[in-house]
Amino acid sequence: MSIFSKNLKYLRECKNLSQNRLGEMAGVNQTTIARWENEEISPSLDNIIDVSEVLNVSVADLTGTDLTKDEYSYNELDYLLSSRAKQLNDDEKKAVLNVINAIIKEYDENSK
Repeated sequence: MSIFSKNLKYLRECKNLSQNRLGEMAGVNQTTIARWENEEISPSLDNIIDVSEVLNVSVADLTGTDLTKDEYSYNELDYLLSSRAKQLNDDEKKAVLNVINAIIKEYDENSK
């Protein structure tokens, strides 16, 4: 199975999207999504870009590394950090980092 096909299915399922819903959001039908996931047809570059935007991941995330492998586990935190953070301004990024650092500090103190 191609990396794109694996990642498409994996990310779609991580985001609790049906093939039909993803198709609606990406401007294709459910059958097309199913055929991409089953490697019956290949998407165009425009389709890959559209799907990556709908899934809020980069084209590289969708086509590069196999996200289904354990060392590349793609969970909600990874999703938020890798894609949503790009949309934040510098002040918002600092605020998020402060919250994360405070949580880590508290965790470390409670773990002793």
